[in-house]
Amino acid sequence: MYEQFYGLAERPFDLTPNPRYLLLTPSHREALANLDYGIASRKGLIVVTGDAGTGKTTLLRRVMGKGISGTGRPRSVHTVYLANPTLDRREFVEYLARGFGLSPDAHASKARLLVELEQTLAGLRRADTSVALIIDEAQSLPYELLEEVRLLANIESDTDKLLPVVLVGQPELADRLNESALRQLKQRVALRCRLEPLELHHTAAYIAHRLTLAGGEPASVFSREAVIAIHARSRGIPRSINVVCDNALLTGFALERRPIGSDVVEEVGDDFDLGPAMGIGRDDPTGALARTFRAGGEERAESDQAAGGGAARPLRWREPERRTP
Repeated sequence: MYEQFYGLAERPFDLTPNPRYLLLTPSHREALANLDYGIASRKGLIVVTGDAGTGKTTLLRRVMGKGISGTGRPRSVHTVYLANPTLDRREFVEYLARGFGLSPDAHASKARLLVELEQTLAGLRRADTSVALIIDEAQSLPYELLEEVRLLANIESDTDKLLPVVLVGQPELADRLNESALRQLKQRVALRCRLEPLELHHTAAYIAHRLTLAGGEPASVFSREAVIAIHARSRGIPRSINVVCDNALLTGFALERRPIGSDVVEEVGDDFDLGPAMGIGRDDPTGALARTFRAGGEERAESDQAAGGGAARPLRWREPERRTP
């Protein structure tokens, strides 16, 4: 609808977890490195946490879609991805059997499942194919499945784990791992990291990156003040940034506003009842944006080029439109 007006080839702020739009901030880069290393090195249990909307699923799509680098050379990875973990034990066994291509007998018998699964995993290891069971929204796993995860993480050869398990979830997952009943599971966590909300200059880089990939010129779409307002209203949460930007583009198109000013962003924020978090202001007191753009990208978050990106270009804003009363 608004694409042609803003010179875009596609909508840049859809809510789908498209790894093509992945921008690696320091915490995202750390999480990706942990996933790459943990899966390639068969580290057993890997935990990634982060608030809702911080980009966990997009990061997983990157790992599943592009493979892993491990020690420096790309390699294939066979992943079984569970997006909805609210299953019972029988359903979980069936899901695993299907995911790893086991025989029909393995669907009905846990003992048969374990025998076939270990044989399959050993075969993949000999073929130098990495493997991982990835469970998203893991904070919702019932206790019986957390115990199954612990047992699966125990499948091993004399030298390494045969099935790395990646648990990805909201901060509640960390709270659950601290429970006494799950201490054995927590002890098996080999790698752990957390995705953080974006800082102001990372929010600017995130917006610029998406607009650039969509074929637009970022500085002609959002004013500097608009970007600061987007950061304040979204609290640096990528999913919320997408919601604010998409609706600001729609409103700006209706008003024929180019670039979009902070007033449009504030209107969208009010419509969605998004207020700035404590400590997130509506200006740039530390000069973060100025440093980001003056440095020509040296202080910006860089995108993962393997995910189809490239570094987000620096924004060079013109003065926002001044409307006569």
